[in-house]
Amino acid sequence: MIKLFLLTIILLSSFCSKAQEGVIEIKSDPRIELLVKKQGMPSNASNSPQISGFRIQITFDPERKTIDEARERFTSVYPTIDTYVIFNAPNYFLKVGDFRTQLEAEKIKDGLTRDFPTSFIIKEQINLPRIDQQ
Repeated sequence: MIKLFLLTIILLSSFCSKAQEGVIEIKSDPRIELLVKKQGMPSNASNSPQISGFRIQITFDPERKTIDEARERFTSVYPTIDTYVIFNAPNYFLKVGDFRTQLEAEKIKDGLTRDFPTSFIIKEQINLPRIDQQ
């Protein structure tokens, strides 16, 4: 009797496990995929959290073309450091980096003195530094 009961339980469990096999189809709202993509995109500087830190002002000029050329020269050497062009009439200012400490900024500034001899470090609100900068 016990053997028959155990045999019945084994057969039922094998049926149950086979009955659970199948294809699952998930239907979701296409807007969910758009939200996931939007969350993965980097935020712009205007709404990202900011902290007190340092940037290097490498040049300023009333001509935007001059600033863009300096920006290209800088990014060719330091592609992972963010650059910022700020217009404060009548000049454009090129500032680089989001450094938490003045020492971090000094290390980069030392390499810039040949190409940008008038560069200097300024204390201001910065974006959170990028992870790939280190």
